[in-house]
Formats: sequence, C-alpha cells, structure tokens
Amino acid sequence: MATRCRACGDAGAGDADGPLPAPSTPMTTTPGPQSPSPPDASDPTQAALAELVAVVAQLRDPEGGCPWDLEQTHASLVPYVLEEAHEVADAIRHGDDAHLAEELGDLLLQVVLHARIASEEGRFDLAQIARGISTKLVRRHPHVFADGQAADSAAVRASWEAIKAREQAEREAATSGGSSPPASPLSDRLAGKVRGQPALAGAMTISRKAAAAGFEWDDLHGVWEKVHEELDELKEAVAEAMASGDRAHAQEELGDLLFTLVNVARWCGLDPETGLAGTNRRFLERFSRVEAALGGNLQGRPLAELEGLWRQAKAQIRAERGDPRA
Repeated sequence: MATRCRACGDAGAGDADGPLPAPSTPMTTTPGPQSPSPPDASDPTQAALAELVAVVAQLRDPEGGCPWDLEQTHASLVPYVLEEAHEVADAIRHGDDAHLAEELGDLLLQVVLHARIASEEGRFDLAQIARGISTKLVRRHPHVFADGQAADSAAVRASWEAIKAREQAEREAATSGGSSPPASPLSDRLAGKVRGQPALAGAMTISRKAAAAGFEWDDLHGVWEKVHEELDELKEAVAEAMASGDRAHAQEELGDLLFTLVNVARWCGLDPETGLAGTNRRFLERFSRVEAALGGNLQGRPLAELEGLWRQAKAQIRAERGDPRA
C-alpha cells in the first residue's frame, strides 16, 4: 500500500484532545454468549491494516522517515482531518464508489497517524482505540450482544441514549467527588458534544436537544417571525458596520440569523449542510458555463450580461436533465 504525505505531493494526513479515557464501567447488561468472534489472522483486511500501520510507522521513523510527517502534531493536523471528513461526505453525496473508497482511505490515515503520534508519547495506541470503540458498541447494543430487547430502530435509539446518559452520569459522579451535580447539565453536555462539530451541524445538535428539553416554539410561524426579527437586526448591524468599520456586532447578528434558519430546517425535516452543499454545487456548475461563454474573463462585463448568461446556463442545465429544479 502506497501512502505519501502532502509535502511529498499527495494526500495528506485530525485532532485528539489528549489521552483516550479508560473505557467506562459497563452498564448492568453485560455481553452474553453472542459476544463478537475474534478476528481471523488470515483475513486480508487485517493484513492491509497492518501494512498501513507499518507505512505510517516508517513515515514517522526519526532515522529515515518523512520530514513533513515527523513535524506533525495532533494540533497541526486538525485542518487535514476536517478536510478529509468533508471529502468523504462529498464523495457520498456524489455516489462515486471509487472516490469514496479513496477518501475513506485518507480518513483512515488520519486515525492511524494520530494513534502513532500518541503511541510515541506513551499515551494511547491504535489497539486501545479499536478496543475502546468495540467495547462501546457491545455495551450500547444489549439487544445484539446480551439479553436486551429492541423491536425497531426507534427503540435502538432510545436504548442508546439511555445507556449513554447513564455512562455520562457515572463519569460525572466519578470526577465530582461527591459534590453537587452541575446546575446546567444539558448545556455542559452540549458544549462538549458540539465543540468538534462544524458550526451548522453543531447548531442543529443544540437546536434538537434544546427542543427536546422543552425550549421550543409553539409552531413554525413563531420560527419564521424570529427569522424576520433576526434579519432586521442583521440589516441594522451591517449598516452600523459600514459606517463605523466595526464588524463584531454584524458578525454576531449573522450567526443569530443562521442559527434561526437551522431551526427552520429542523422544523421542516431538512438538512442545512446538505442543502448548502447542493447550492454550492449548483452555483459552480452554472458559473462554469458563464465563464466558458466569456472565455474565462468576467472582468468589466456589465451585470446585465452576466445575469443573462447565468439564466441561460440555468435553463440549459434544466433542459439537459429534464429537471426544473436543477
């Protein structure tokens, strides 16, 4: 298996906050006779993973490794793990298996590289990562690995959240030393949960959890009223920023408007990330045709001409696909 770092001209190598916590004590339900079977040493998947681990070890070898890889830390690799995760999502949206397999490989490299960096410092390694997630999956699927019951996916989700909540309570009890429980338990949990999420995904997580806790509008009309309120406030803040040069308030109001629009998406069962990704894709597809029509030079062209070419590109794409929404 060939792997090259970005400094060498190919796909690069995410962030870990520190040592992995020791697996929490299993819940009252323990794995029964249906525990997972041990891996088959002759499995080609095991061999391929072992090869990847060996490649990354050589890249990080102080005596003959890659200078770029040797310089990397968890923190310096954050942009790459985010980039690779987004590229995986993009490949899924496009339904391209070859691209998806490649991007999943790049994302897997992130995991192996971070494990290698941590293992060099004696904090954790790939085996601990794998065992940790396996233990968690077994613990949170008592209907598969023990005597739990789950008739449908809704029951599975409810069981998962209940087990997760008990685990959280156990961790908090272990670290609090008997002190009083936090005054804002949901806020504390959400702050940790959304810390590593993209802003849109984090907003959706907060919105859903807050609504489930009872912090919710009575109907969609109330959400739309809030959208218009936030839009008016953004307009005022932008006008102030244009006059004073201070954009901090406008930035806050923009965030408020976006957060409220995420709530609209939640109420309507829409995914804002998918919607925005689709808009980006449609824009680039239409824009490329405008560029082609002008020989790649848009400078100095009147707006009316550009808008006409845009509408023409839009109509062409819709006609080609037979889709009035394209």
